[in-house]
Amino acid sequence: MNEIAVGILGTGKYVPERRLTNQDLERMVETNDEWIVTRTGIRERRIAAQEQATSDLAYEASVQALKSAGISAEELDLIIVATITPDMFFPSTACLLQEKLGAKKAAAFDLSAACSGFIYGLANATGFIKMGMYRHVLVVGAECLSRITDYTDRNTSILFGDGAGAVILGEVPEGRGFKSFKLGADGSGGELLKISGGGSRLPSTEQSVSERRHYIEMNGRDVFKFAVRVMGSAAEEALASAGYEKSDIDLLVPHQANIRIIQSALERLDLSEDKAMINLDRYGNVSAASIPLALAEAVEEGRVKEGDCLVLVGFGGGLTWGASVLVW
Repeated sequence: MNEIAVGILGTGKYVPERRLTNQDLERMVETNDEWIVTRTGIRERRIAAQEQATSDLAYEASVQALKSAGISAEELDLIIVATITPDMFFPSTACLLQEKLGAKKAAAFDLSAACSGFIYGLANATGFIKMGMYRHVLVVGAECLSRITDYTDRNTSILFGDGAGAVILGEVPEGRGFKSFKLGADGSGGELLKISGGGSRLPSTEQSVSERRHYIEMNGRDVFKFAVRVMGSAAEEALASAGYEKSDIDLLVPHQANIRIIQSALERLDLSEDKAMINLDRYGNVSAASIPLALAEAVEEGRVKEGDCLVLVGFGGGLTWGASVLVW
């Protein structure tokens, strides 16, 4: 019996209306537009409305993905939400999303692998479908990073935004779909990118709040060095595992953290910039939502054709990384 080919049946995205530009940030912290653009490539990011939470952003992207795939919420067997900004500790954002969608048959869970979360989610979903357990899986990357960004910190406040991207996975024709996954982690780098307050190690107290321990803390220099190293190597490993060459890549869909990190990955993979989907200038780093948001936009813009070879690759806190080769 031939193994089931698993691929993407539909894509969706959602970004909040409010824009936070570099000029806005100039009035908030000691920074300027030229400095931000030169070092990161980011010009603006989207910020969720006060009444919006991660599950609301995930819902909008999921509705689009369902429509794109031509299936109903009742046909979903599983919902995986990759996020580091859940609505609350529990229940999971996936369960809240299940209720909003009316996906009564679906199992649901959240996945925490920071900016690599979406790739981890795809790998999980693909495994479930290949083993015959489920037919249709919704994988969402959704974040409200504005809620955990310290807007008094000039190093991190310029980076992050809010948004969501979603895909429906299911069986696709033979020869199409996901060809390989490479996932990795290095917990020795856990201190480089974290929120130290609010968990069982350092529960929420007046002191933890006053010390700003509930916001993102990042060692930017070391994270940058790690990212430059791992983005290219993870993509190369995924290609080798799938039996593909660098020259086979039609489109690179990278995590949108920093333009210089993306450019270093392109260099390593011998690709020109027009072979990458880049939208971080408009959205900044949206963590687990970055890759699905970029993928949905690439599909919208007609940059993905049937039979194209796509490489999805990301890295994040943990430290974690993940890459996948996908034939559309």
